[in-house]
Amino acid sequence: MIGILVLLPSFFSFLYVAVPCIRKYFAGGVCTSTVQLPGKVVVVTGANTGIGKETAKELARRGARVYIACRDILKGESAASEIRAATKNQQVFVRKLDLSDTKSIRAFAEGFLAEEKQLHILINNAGVMMCPYSKTADGFETHFGVNHLGHFLLTHLLLETLKESAPSRVVNVSSMIHHFGSIYFRNLKGEKYYNRVFAYCQSKLANILFTRELAYRLKGTGVTTYAVHPGIVRSELVRHSFVLCLLWRLFAPFVKSAQQGAQTSLHCALAEGIESQSGRYFSDCKKAWVSPKGRNNKTARRLWDVSCELLGI
Repeated sequence: MIGILVLLPSFFSFLYVAVPCIRKYFAGGVCTSTVQLPGKVVVVTGANTGIGKETAKELARRGARVYIACRDILKGESAASEIRAATKNQQVFVRKLDLSDTKSIRAFAEGFLAEEKQLHILINNAGVMMCPYSKTADGFETHFGVNHLGHFLLTHLLLETLKESAPSRVVNVSSMIHHFGSIYFRNLKGEKYYNRVFAYCQSKLANILFTRELAYRLKGTGVTTYAVHPGIVRSELVRHSFVLCLLWRLFAPFVKSAQQGAQTSLHCALAEGIESQSGRYFSDCKKAWVSPKGRNNKTARRLWDVSCELLGI
């Protein structure tokens, strides 16, 4: 017991030195682009909190007109006020967007296109994670409906404006968890069987495949697209999982802040010279390895066709 007491000061001294180093190591890459965005128009989904909020803040700081597209208008307005105060940019707007309802998505796109004639950066950031089984307003399994189909439809509705505004970019926030995903075409609605972990993994793989096929279809248009893994980030996304909430607390030194998690999205939105990497997957501000399933062009094309069929487009 005495020996333990003697060692305690040394242990705490070690933690005092080690924890900042650990945090710095796991912080990951940093967006080094100095590009400014006066006159540019940006939409960031789910920017009322977390990674999306930090992404919107940095883009506003660079002079862009930023649209926060989110379900909770009150939280969105609070975030917008904070961003305006921090960046001195008053061109930060909040618009209602519920990715679990195609009527809301269409209404957002219609309203946005009535306000803006250009769109230079679309960041599909919003998402859900590890939800109990539920369906969207249109009857889709929630992970697949929100994380994939919602952004698929939104991008489709804004695509002509993105083309007319070229050079422009679409950034899709995916995850390294896509490595564990498969696209279960016969069970996309989760009605035959359901596992919240597999459902989330499937939706993140869908983001990768969507990015790949979108890049193929956009060749020569001046619109490029990228999928990103933000890292393991402290955010509200884990709220549906008690286990993940607990792990996030236990391993706090290894978890990124929202600002750190936003860096790869910012890199893909801003960095010059990455146009030839359209369709690729990035992590820590550099190109990363994609699972074999995420590189399957046949699956990507099939997912595109099935998504269009489900959405009636």
